[in-house]
Amino acid sequence: MGSFIFKRIGVMALTALCLTFIVFYLTNLYPNLEKLAKTQGNMRMTDKQVVSWLGNRGYSQNVFKKYGEWLGVVPSLQTTTEDGTVLSRCSRAGMAPADIPGYCGIMQANWGYSTVFKEEVWNIVTKRLGLTSWLMLAVLCVMVPMALIVGILAGMKEGSRTDRTLSTFSIATTATPEYVSGVIFIILFASSKGGLSPLLSDWGLLSSKTLFKGSATSAMADITFANFTLPVMALALYGMGYIARMTRASMAEVMTAQYIRTARLKGVSFKNVVLKHALRNALIAPFTVIILQIPWLLTGVVIVETLFNYKGFGWALVQAAQNNDIELLLGISVIAVVVVLVTQLISDIGYVFLNPRIRVS
Repeated sequence: MGSFIFKRIGVMALTALCLTFIVFYLTNLYPNLEKLAKTQGNMRMTDKQVVSWLGNRGYSQNVFKKYGEWLGVVPSLQTTTEDGTVLSRCSRAGMAPADIPGYCGIMQANWGYSTVFKEEVWNIVTKRLGLTSWLMLAVLCVMVPMALIVGILAGMKEGSRTDRTLSTFSIATTATPEYVSGVIFIILFASSKGGLSPLLSDWGLLSSKTLFKGSATSAMADITFANFTLPVMALALYGMGYIARMTRASMAEVMTAQYIRTARLKGVSFKNVVLKHALRNALIAPFTVIILQIPWLLTGVVIVETLFNYKGFGWALVQAAQNNDIELLLGISVIAVVVVLVTQLISDIGYVFLNPRIRVS
């Protein structure tokens, strides 16, 4: 197992380098750099002024050299302007030229400076990632148990009325995007003029104007049931159907296996057959799907965070893309790549514990 994990970490590092280079290359195409120059300098810049602005800040270098500077394995270019200002990736406002370090990349824990938020990229990424982590945790705590219960109940008695009902429900949830269910939830539960809130208020069952809050901005400082329920429901409902369908298919297949029939013929109760024999094997396929929900939630919360104005990781990604914030885009990409690769490793290791027949070397 140790040798397997060591090899996989090596492959993960190589994969991360390739993926981050692709993102770096695409974000450093000339149209993006020209837009960056005009945004940070002057929108009326001439082509010559744009070239000069980019050249002074090292953007006109070879892409491999720029990538090496961003990683921190190549010394950063330093240029001096006519007024004596030293420009470098490593320089910051008020820093003396003698204090500017030669190397300042990812390996030196320098993720760059956001041109939109005017703050270090690392500080932005960690803050927004922390907010999204709470949302992801809440979604997983709701989505996974509900999906497993629905899938197991449907797969235990394939073809029954229960199976057809739960399968239809699962398909309906998967076919409903988050931006549709989110809007429906806001209308039903967070509107003071329509939905359930006015009705419950008229009945005297509701003291406030709405049952839930249509905005999750206040959840950034203090998470409550009122301000966090709707975004969690919108995400959990969409992901639940897919996991439930996978669990149902896996459970239905296991329930027809020979060892299950043998256990039933020996007089083992149906409850023990499901819990002690079928469930563990049935969870192998859904386990991968559940693990893959983590990177999906990390980058797939863009719509929900924007809809509910929850300024997390997805919201920061939208802001970086809209404002051509190259350094922030790269920082977000690194986190996304690492999360995907780590979850894949966890998935492979989990296979071994769920299925003893699997061996790694």
